[in-house]
Amino acid sequence: MNPDTPYEVKCDLSFGDIYFQVLAWIAVIFASLAAGLALMGSTRPIFALVGVGLILVLSLPFLLFAFVTTLLNHIQIKPIKAQKSV
Repeated sequence: MNPDTPYEVKCDLSFGDIYFQVLAWIAVIFASLAAGLALMGSTRPIFALVGVGLILVLSLPFLLFAFVTTLLNHIQIKPIKAQKSV
């Protein structure tokens, strides 16, 4: 790699590439809210809040890891070829 060579950075990520990740995150949110509502009727509703928070906090790093790795896989760095002047 020559430090004088200009490079082009291109990202071809589209919404279709992360669509299922977004759907999975929405499913996790709905599942945790459903579990929280189910636990609200118990004698200790604090377990419902702790359960929802725990599910969201523990699933967020996995979602971010999946999104960031998908993003990095769609970034291309190419050297720009010098054009000959006529």
